[in-house]
Amino acid sequence: MSSSKYNLPNDWELRWSRSRNLPYFYNRVSTESRWQAPDGVDASVILDFQKDYQSQHQDEQVGGDNLKRVRVSHLLVKHEGSRRPSSWREEKITRTKDEALERLQGFQTKIQSGEAQLSDLASKESDCSSAKKAGDLGFFERGQMQPQFEKASFGLQIGEMSEPVWTDSGVHLILRTG
Repeated sequence: MSSSKYNLPNDWELRWSRSRNLPYFYNRVSTESRWQAPDGVDASVILDFQKDYQSQHQDEQVGGDNLKRVRVSHLLVKHEGSRRPSSWREEKITRTKDEALERLQGFQTKIQSGEAQLSDLASKESDCSSAKKAGDLGFFERGQMQPQFEKASFGLQIGEMSEPVWTDSGVHLILRTG
């Protein structure tokens, strides 16, 4: 999409990754692709681009009050009381619920300040195997996820991130992407 609309340097544009269903930055001159914004670019342009992209491709989705499915990415922090207190990162998770929440809130602060993106943090820090896909869970319908996770996901607008959400799996940050 147009670099001028999103205040990008002349050689940069925002594109949509079909494999991750997320926006990325592309340099037309050097052909460099990356998830992080170029120097001097406010990372919030990603959300603006995402909303524009989703609205242009609305015919691929079901929306409004009759929302049948959503697509989200998430970052999960497990604790010792999680239903499976292990992950690809740690064989045995021993942190308390309070420690899990504190860790997640640290990630939330980084995302809200523009210091990091949920996708980048999920790739490195999430206790869910979806970390391999930058936290992307794909589309799902009602009844396919734990009730608290589903309620939060369907309650978000595209590009909106939840507050911490507790489930039997642990505590999540959820970003609706579709």
